[in-house]
Amino acid sequence: MSVLEIRDLHVTVQVEDGTKEILRGVDLTIREGEIHAIMGPNGSGKSTLAYTIAGHPKYTVTGGTITLDGEDVLTMTVDARARAGLFLAMQYPVEIPGVTNTNFLRTAKTAIDGEAPAIRGWIKDIRETMGKLRMDKSFAERNVNEGFSGGEKKRNEILQLELLKPKFAVLDETDSGLDVDALKVVSEGVNRAHEATGLGIMLITHYTRILRYITPDFVHVFVAGRVAEEGGPELAERLEEEGYDRFLTDTVVG
Repeated sequence: MSVLEIRDLHVTVQVEDGTKEILRGVDLTIREGEIHAIMGPNGSGKSTLAYTIAGHPKYTVTGGTITLDGEDVLTMTVDARARAGLFLAMQYPVEIPGVTNTNFLRTAKTAIDGEAPAIRGWIKDIRETMGKLRMDKSFAERNVNEGFSGGEKKRNEILQLELLKPKFAVLDETDSGLDVDALKVVSEGVNRAHEATGLGIMLITHYTRILRYITPDFVHVFVAGRVAEEGGPELAERLEEEGYDRFLTDTVVG
């Protein structure tokens, strides 16, 4: 069984007036097949955790470890992390001019599997998955995210998730900016990927609305760069009723 393990993780970032500590000793273990919801107020360090796992150069790890099946993730390049089975769905997906969705996906799949997928079967898989996500077939030949609406970009992220089949997916506020219909479609895609491969999921969100469609096994509340409380789905329901006021301290992190 695959395991993504985070131990005593400390992370800093450079700001105008110096170095700022964002994560202050995070412990988190996600096993294959588990869905973990990461919740908390703005500035609590949720996205910092996501980008640190993915290897964003903006963030500096000053202590602690991240391991995937016992292998040191922090020594891996960004592309090596992807090949090892880590996937990040970004809050604000970037555009890639000059690269079509079809070519991007096939190149990524080839890098992960070590061999190119057969063209005919691959195109069939893309079309079928796009249909389930209610994406027009023309999006296959459009440049990655170029000119896409916010909702279209989020569907495109889940298209990548379903086709690339990672071991672990970090979904950074995938629900932000989605209307009710798009939220349901995107959630269905996440659930399909989970059911098809048994991947582990870290679902970062401010709100509980996506948890009506994607049921977490565990909920972790982030406050000031640490896990302040952990529980099951009932904790998310409590947050919906009470908000984060009882967790807030005088310390605020970015």
